[in-house]
Amino acid sequence: MSTLLVTGAAGFIGSNFVRYWRERHPADAVVALDALTYAGCRENLDDLAERITFVHGDIRDRELIESTLREHTVDVIVNFAAESHNSLAIIRPGDFFSTNVTGTQTLLEAARTVGVARFHQISTCEVYGDMDLNDPGAFTEDAPYLPRTPYNAAKAGGDHAVRAYGYTYDLPVTITNCSNNYGPYQFPEKVIPLFVTRALQGEQLPLYASTTNRREWLHVMDHCRAIDAVLDRGRVGETYHVGSGVEADIETIADTVLAELGLPASLKTIVPDRPSHDRRYLLDSTKLRTELGWSPLIDFSEGMRSTIAWYKENEAWWRPLLGRSPVSETAWQR
Repeated sequence: MSTLLVTGAAGFIGSNFVRYWRERHPADAVVALDALTYAGCRENLDDLAERITFVHGDIRDRELIESTLREHTVDVIVNFAAESHNSLAIIRPGDFFSTNVTGTQTLLEAARTVGVARFHQISTCEVYGDMDLNDPGAFTEDAPYLPRTPYNAAKAGGDHAVRAYGYTYDLPVTITNCSNNYGPYQFPEKVIPLFVTRALQGEQLPLYASTTNRREWLHVMDHCRAIDAVLDRGRVGETYHVGSGVEADIETIADTVLAELGLPASLKTIVPDRPSHDRRYLLDSTKLRTELGWSPLIDFSEGMRSTIAWYKENEAWWRPLLGRSPVSETAWQR
């Protein structure tokens, strides 16, 4: 039996991970910590309220983190806490560096002071920068970090802090870099829930002008399974890539949503690209697959169908969130 501290637990991937862990590891205790910023939804954990301990707090609050680690005798920290929207990072970069770098370092220092068996950092494919649309390769775990946006750079800074604490203080750390996730409980500022919720309201779906830019798509539950594998069998100090190998461009995503809902292509509209808009990311997940025996189980087409259906059936979840996001896709043009 172990006790996990899951930070960013009321967010999209964090809440899905908490739900996954309670189902797969019922003997373990889970402490769910979240600052409940605009994208942190306490309601994401409502059905788990009796099976977890919720702590409202910020990873930059070292006193709170240390007291939480001691009070609950935490064995494992899984750090999902992050500011994560590239567009918002362009107009409020300081928030991203504060949380994603300083917050991660504060969490690491608390872990070092109190002592934990594992500190696991959730990272992103975006720290590597972008790829040419015709590049036949993929980013490996040895690829250099070349972030191009404030969000990417802030996540890269947090990862560097994690590795530094591993080397300098022998803190037992692991990192996973994941591709774009999709699934239930994703805040409706991100592209798939944005498209679905707008389509359900008969509104236009805004596509960046570079409609051929591609992303690699991974269902959130396959991501949760990968983290479980790394915590169980991963080598301390190692980084593992979590990717499906399935790519789709923004127009394909829009077309899929509209077709599933029986709506016309005329709902698509083109908007200007944001600055430093990366063309493509693709991760080589061979290491995770061969060393730990992980592979994605959820087919992209089926995953999209079930995700669209979830938003269609859960309007009471997403409708109150509309307008809560501070993201403005035109703010940088002023």
